[in-house]
Amino acid sequence: MQATALTFSLLGLDAHPIRVEVDSGRGPSFFQMVGLAEASVRESRVRVRAALQQLGVELDEYVITVNLAPADLKKSGGAYDLAIAIAALAALGKVPSEGLDRIGLLGELSLSGAVRPVRGVLPALRGAAEQGIPRAIVPQGNAREAASVAGVDVFIAEHLSHVVAHLRGSRPLPGAGSIATAAAEPSGASVDLAEVRGQHGARRALEIAAAGGHNLIMMGPPGSGKTMLARRLPTILPPMSYDEALDVTAIHSVAGLLSPDRGLVATRPFRAPHHTVSAAGLVGGGDPIRPGEVSLAHHGCLFLDELLEFRRGVLEALREPLEEGTVALCRARARVVFPARPILVAAINPCPCGFHGDRGNRCVCSLDRVRAYRARLSGPLLDRIDLHIALP
Repeated sequence: MQATALTFSLLGLDAHPIRVEVDSGRGPSFFQMVGLAEASVRESRVRVRAALQQLGVELDEYVITVNLAPADLKKSGGAYDLAIAIAALAALGKVPSEGLDRIGLLGELSLSGAVRPVRGVLPALRGAAEQGIPRAIVPQGNAREAASVAGVDVFIAEHLSHVVAHLRGSRPLPGAGSIATAAAEPSGASVDLAEVRGQHGARRALEIAAAGGHNLIMMGPPGSGKTMLARRLPTILPPMSYDEALDVTAIHSVAGLLSPDRGLVATRPFRAPHHTVSAAGLVGGGDPIRPGEVSLAHHGCLFLDELLEFRRGVLEALREPLEEGTVALCRARARVVFPARPILVAAINPCPCGFHGDRGNRCVCSLDRVRAYRARLSGPLLDRIDLHIALP
């Protein structure tokens, strides 16, 4: 007997429907999976077998074949577990198979059958709504972000047995709740630009940057307040619109940075990576491809402290994102585009020792050394930074 369930695979923020086709037959116990599944997906047969045993379903006398279609799209992660388990139960005649291809199933299974939260539920459900999928079942831990999606009836599940009861019609699953708004969460900001006394030029530069979305670079000696000022920039930015909050939340969901008790990200993000960050960490990369710091700061602030200590190649990777507002990551099998339109705020010292121009003559750097130090920042990148301010 055969059955088909529906789930989704993410390439960046784009959701691609995956048909989970299961064929069951009598024979020696065997569970095989095809469809370009990576190790984390192939391991789901162990989790699914153990979870089904908790429901009293033994696979010892069945040959189970799972096909993840389309077969040319690489699959990774544990979000396919729930769809594989439900399709297997339908193929065994334990749940009705009608209509399963119109219900999006997302969730990782524990060995006890509990449905665990997964990455990327929000963009997956947005893709489901665009493709006309009317219903979806997601883990309890993803309920808050799932409630942000309009156009899909979302149900939440804590255990595989609850999903089975829902599909049999004996006990409906609860809904995800009402659609969240961008103002649903307080900002919780602990800093404010109004607290700053002095530095009138720098404060004015921050206000101009916030009003016009301009990139800003601050030069000053250690202790002049560059970091303090940068951390206060998000507090004077206007509140995010609902669409902006959806975009930011989707990026954080794909990156796995969205906590279960948080729905929409209502405050503008502030990201401050260390200067040892790699190019993949800054603009995105990895396998599977994840967003980098420049995308995680989308609609917010990306603060690069000690800018001239970043590796040259890492800084040059910022050219296209600052110009185009997107990051296009191309690999052999995929091309992923992440939005990346933050306000860049950079802080640099005037020289290697940090005291060039100090009235106390504490600087020990020669003029050639100062020039070489500042030359680490290329002209094309510097041209993309609109505001330059020197702090005393």
